[in-house]
Amino acid sequence: MFPTLNLLLAAWAAASAVAFGLFAFDKARARGGGRRLPERTLLLAALLGGPGAWLGQQLLRHKTRKQPFATWLGLAVIVNLAAAAAGVWLLR
Repeated sequence: MFPTLNLLLAAWAAASAVAFGLFAFDKARARGGGRRLPERTLLLAALLGGPGAWLGQQLLRHKTRKQPFATWLGLAVIVNLAAAAAGVWLLR
């Protein structure tokens, strides 16, 4: 692999970890009655780190039924995966 591709994949993995963390944080706030993160923040995190956002939603059972958020999240994850695939293809 090229160094640029390694950097891209590392940044994508880091963004994914951050997205998962944001979903975990928001879930904890939802349970504890604290101030929640705006849905816009979670969707932006999904655009940058799609796999982590999707795993956070599914594993933590967070916002799985809330519409239209769940639909927008799915779209954001698909866009993220397509962008990542395009980046890998261009840098191969």
